[in-house]
Amino acid sequence: MGVLDSIRQALGLSAEADATREADPEDLFGMSTAHLTMEADLGFVPTGDAALCFANVDSTDFRDAREEVEAVLELGEAETGTSASFIEDSHGYSWVVLQDSDFENLVTSIHFAADTLIEEGFGSRLLASLFSFERAGTTAYWVYSFRRGAYYPFVPTGGRERDGTLEFKLESNFDGELEIEDDTSYWYPMWPEGDAHPWG
Repeated sequence: MGVLDSIRQALGLSAEADATREADPEDLFGMSTAHLTMEADLGFVPTGDAALCFANVDSTDFRDAREEVEAVLELGEAETGTSASFIEDSHGYSWVVLQDSDFENLVTSIHFAADTLIEEGFGSRLLASLFSFERAGTTAYWVYSFRRGAYYPFVPTGGRERDGTLEFKLESNFDGELEIEDDTSYWYPMWPEGDAHPWG
């Protein structure tokens, strides 16, 4: 089903109005060390999936910027093995979905896509980046909110439920390693459809 409209509204207009710091695509590189902590200290291993969610703009300039991202990621697949697909969910939002067993390649590709859109003047269209981890059948995400310039954990447990206890444990383990969103009212759920990832 993708991200609910109300969640997108919150990640977008509300979060932008209440932003405490500007998003910085360099923040994404924090995951380069965080994923090692996730595995070594908490037993969560990367699933090999990451995604970037953004809102489209009906303009030639935006289409050109998106095509640039697509072309470079396509060329990069031959070099790094990182596969990229572009999908649109049922609410009209777009996702760059990346798959690679090498986590560093995922971080680099997400950074490239986000940085390109920002440089082309479409940073305001970026909503979130998600990095996926798994432990004993539990999937946990680190979500980077571009409108808040901060990360937060999200652990869906099925239906419209989440594991708040585990989310707070993740927060406490990464405070100081990642720029964590300190206002938990901005820890917006990005519900998956069934057992799928939030991007479907």
